[in-house]
Amino acid sequence: MVRNKQFKKKGSIVDLLGIGVSLVVLGLTVLIVFKVYSSFNTGFAEQTTNVRALQSNAEMEGLYTGIIDNSFLFLFIGLSIITLILASLVRIHPVFFVFYFFVLVIIIFLGGVMSNIYLEVANNANFIEEANKLTFISHILGRLPFLIGVLGFILSVIMYKNWSESG
Repeated sequence: MVRNKQFKKKGSIVDLLGIGVSLVVLGLTVLIVFKVYSSFNTGFAEQTTNVRALQSNAEMEGLYTGIIDNSFLFLFIGLSIITLILASLVRIHPVFFVFYFFVLVIIIFLGGVMSNIYLEVANNANFIEEANKLTFISHILGRLPFLIGVLGFILSVIMYKNWSESG
C-alpha cells in the first residue's frame, strides 16, 4: 500500500518560517488595503456634505481597524497553537537538536529581515498614520524575531520531550 506523503507532514521548525512569511505578507496586504480605503474615505469626505454618510464612513474605518487588527492577533495565536499541537506528534532524536538550533538561529535572522521589511513600509510617510492604527499588527511584526525565537524554543521542548516519553 502506497502512502501519500502529503498527509505525513507534521509540525516542525519549517512551520516557523511559514508563519513568519504568512504574517508579513498578510500584514503588508492589510496595511496597503487600509491605505487605499483611507484615501477613498478622504476623497469621499471632500466630495459629500451628507453628515450621515460621513459618520457611517468613520464607523466603518473604526470597525475595519478593530476587526482586522484583532483577527491578525487571533491568527498569530491560532497558527502558533496549531504548530505546537502538530509538533507534539513528531518524535525527533535529541542528537538532531544541534541542527535544530542552527536552523532556528537562521529562521530568527530571517524573521528579523521580514520584520524590517514591514517596519520600512509602515514607517514610510505615506503609511505611518495607518500603521499606527493597526496596533496588534505593528507590535507582532515589529517583534517577529523575538516571537519566532520563543515559539521555536517551546517547539523544541515539545518535540524533543516526546523522544524520552516514547523511548
